[in-house]
Amino acid sequence: MNPEAIIYDKTITVEAPATVANLVCGFDILGMALNGPFDIMQMSLSHEPGIRISHTDGYDLPSDPAQNVAGAALLDLLQALGLPVGIDLSITKQIKPGSGLGSSAASSAGAVVAANHLLGNPFSKEDLVRFAMAGEKVASGVKHADNITPCILGGVTLIRSIFPLDIVQLSAPPMYITVVHPQIEVRTSDARQILRKEVLLKDAIKQWGNIAGLVAGFLQNNYGLISRSLEDVIIEPVRSMLIPGFDEVKSRSKEAGALGGGISGSGPSIFMLSEHATTADAIALIMQDIYHGLGIDYKTYVTTLNTQGVRICK
Repeated sequence: MNPEAIIYDKTITVEAPATVANLVCGFDILGMALNGPFDIMQMSLSHEPGIRISHTDGYDLPSDPAQNVAGAALLDLLQALGLPVGIDLSITKQIKPGSGLGSSAASSAGAVVAANHLLGNPFSKEDLVRFAMAGEKVASGVKHADNITPCILGGVTLIRSIFPLDIVQLSAPPMYITVVHPQIEVRTSDARQILRKEVLLKDAIKQWGNIAGLVAGFLQNNYGLISRSLEDVIIEPVRSMLIPGFDEVKSRSKEAGALGGGISGSGPSIFMLSEHATTADAIALIMQDIYHGLGIDYKTYVTTLNTQGVRICK
């Protein structure tokens, strides 16, 4: 790259969106970006080498770059860059860690997109996904890209393969997404440990059909096919036991007209897709009613599909 393209001593702000991973049946391979909530990150480059991270959000996340998801992603990026560039990064998280809404992915993705911009865009978006996956490994112990990829590219994405990385961007019809985040924590690493190590062939066949149907439904703008395909017979039956109120949220949302939905990532957030805004708003009220009755604090969001991904605010 051309070192003269590097922009030093200018602070830029980026907004890194929340994401929904798995999309019910697509464990570790499907994800979508949301228009809210999002993390806010400010970055500048300096001639003084090193990564300096500060937080303004009260979540007490580590500032050591090797232990911080954004820092780990930036370390990979700087290693590939091969130049002694310093980075100053301030993070204001609005996506709560452990929410199941891609909090670690937003930090990792936002950091590498911002750095790439200030460096004169020497890296491709696929490169950025690879760097950001280092942050996901810090967060969960596994390099997965189902949150990272839609966060960087926007829209709905399919990860056909991690090694080698093979990303497919999918078109999708207009949809409204309603999310409830019960204020409990489900750690991604814990949610992975409880999964079954073996799957019955009949369940695998059903799951493959649902994944193929969901992808086809997105590509064909076929809401009916999307709705029929939002079924998980492998992961959800196990993980849903960690989320109070899950079954009631799902059943009442479907009764109210939702296309379907399920656990967002590893939870505890639950998402529902709708064709119409009025349906999405009604589902938010249902979610609020359920968690109010359970005595569990919650946050709800009614949002839409983010087709841009991480946004650089000039």
